[in-house]
Amino acid sequence: MLDSTYLQSLGTFDVVYAWGVLHHTGQMWGAFSHVMDLVKPGGRLYVAIYNDQGAASSRWRLIKRLYNRGPFVVRQALLLAVGAYFIGRGVLGRITRPGHAMPLTSCGHRGKRGRGMSRWHDLVDWVGGYPFEVAKPEDVFDFCRARGFALRRLKTVGGGLANNEFVFIRTAE
Repeated sequence: MLDSTYLQSLGTFDVVYAWGVLHHTGQMWGAFSHVMDLVKPGGRLYVAIYNDQGAASSRWRLIKRLYNRGPFVVRQALLLAVGAYFIGRGVLGRITRPGHAMPLTSCGHRGKRGRGMSRWHDLVDWVGGYPFEVAKPEDVFDFCRARGFALRRLKTVGGGLANNEFVFIRTAE
């Protein structure tokens, strides 16, 4: 995503799919721009970008940085703490709002179905996903519009923890 020379050698495509990866490059906006160059006029760009939650996003960035830089014991402690946090939220959510789904406890899959990963691997993927960059939906929209893309579909997480999902159509060269 960061090697523009290589990406340019691929040509352009009707569909470009960058689902949940641009925000893990350490240079999200540059990677975003490079990926946009791969979309033919009239083509679609599908992206999912972590939602900017302000201070909460800063805390998650710190947790992820600690996990990636820490020794084994720190990584395991963070996995246990974050796992307990999500399980606790899930239990409270089920008690206070029956049918309410929470990450990692009832995230739409059981075992290895859904995303193809176990809950443990989901947890490691979440806690260890660094670099970690975020954006507000309007920032993604403005960035794409300025580069000749029109928003076709948007699904936000309503200020919550997860990815906002976008589908753009390239309208200009």
